[in-house]
Amino acid sequence: MTTSTDSLPSGFARLFNTRPGERPAVIAGFFMFFLLFTGYFMLRPVRETMGVAGGVDNLQWLFTGTFVATLVTLPLFGWLASKVARRRIVPWVYGVFTSHLISFAVALAFFPDDPWVARAFYIWLSVFNLLAVSLAWSVLADVFDADAAKRLFALIAAGASLGGLVGPLLGIALVRPLGHAGLLLLCAGLLLASAALAVWLHRWRDQQPDIETRQQATPARHNALGGNPFAGALATLRSPYLLGIAAFVMLLASINTFLYFEQARLVSETFSDPVRQTQVFGTIDAVVQGLAILTQLFITGHLARRLGTTVLLVSIPVVMVAGFIWLALAPVFAVFVVVMVIRRAGEYALVRPGREMLYTVVPAEQKYKAKNFIDTVVYRGGDAVSGWLKHALDLFSEKPALAMLVGALIAAVWGLCGFFLGRTERRLESVRRD
Repeated sequence: MTTSTDSLPSGFARLFNTRPGERPAVIAGFFMFFLLFTGYFMLRPVRETMGVAGGVDNLQWLFTGTFVATLVTLPLFGWLASKVARRRIVPWVYGVFTSHLISFAVALAFFPDDPWVARAFYIWLSVFNLLAVSLAWSVLADVFDADAAKRLFALIAAGASLGGLVGPLLGIALVRPLGHAGLLLLCAGLLLASAALAVWLHRWRDQQPDIETRQQATPARHNALGGNPFAGALATLRSPYLLGIAAFVMLLASINTFLYFEQARLVSETFSDPVRQTQVFGTIDAVVQGLAILTQLFITGHLARRLGTTVLLVSIPVVMVAGFIWLALAPVFAVFVVVMVIRRAGEYALVRPGREMLYTVVPAEQKYKAKNFIDTVVYRGGDAVSGWLKHALDLFSEKPALAMLVGALIAAVWGLCGFFLGRTERRLESVRRD
């Protein structure tokens, strides 16, 4: 996977754990995520505003609608993945998403206050987010091996955090002059550019002077994965390792949903103006990504290389146990913002890179089909179930303390699951090396 020459300064290489020849792929991966997340995070505050406009008490219905839409979408993705070469999956899927963005831009331009357009966009963006990001990570898991993943995934993921920082700022600045429709069209252009970089990464991998890569991996990248549209679900059910990842993702989704519902409730109570709500959501996003990018650049890669994947998977769940208990004792907006920022920054900087490293030790088909089944259907299933659970807890108790204590319990189980997954990944990596 390396070349004999590289112009990276030795100090830079030591700081970011890069090796000769990896700089082009690191830069391409960084900007692939930067463009994708800039576009998504421009639109994320718009989605949150539309969710609040539909009524905080109705969020569980939007989550259920998102889960149903995901169930419909995934077989279509599975069919596509079985028919086209791995290197062509991202441009096909991103191209379809671009056409959707253009259609929503037209709809919002002509029907800006239609509640059904808002609900449809909320659901669509929730499906788009998981599938588009999951596919980008699938490309990295396909292009890099387990050793390179531990060194480089956090550095490349810093592009996502930078995009997550720039996107909200652009959204805040442009939402008034361009409107929501204009933001969607801008996002469409960024998405196409991200797809082009994903294609380039596969070409880079094909050109590496590793004999095994040239003789085996390159032809495989030009072939379709084969199988059936439900192969990802079947592979997950047959593998204890993949089932463990599915459980980890479902618990993660539950934590996120509990905090998301609290966010909607507290923001709607604190800020009544929809534009102000969009700006508040954007500000939170900017702070989160600023913290995440610093952690990814200077901490995550060194932690993964020295202590392994386990520490990345366990650290944030442990912190969230304390965070939920704090919210149970002090359920106010200021405390929530601190907990939410820590959770999201920690997820982007630590949990997400660690979670994606788990897929570097599985076969190619599982990196795309099983991974996307877990990242979409399992994740949104966790959203839907935990959304109704949070709603039931709120009905049972008018104060949020009960729900927050249940969240602390879920976080504890989440941490245990991450601990066992990290140990299993290390064992599978050792087997592959032998």
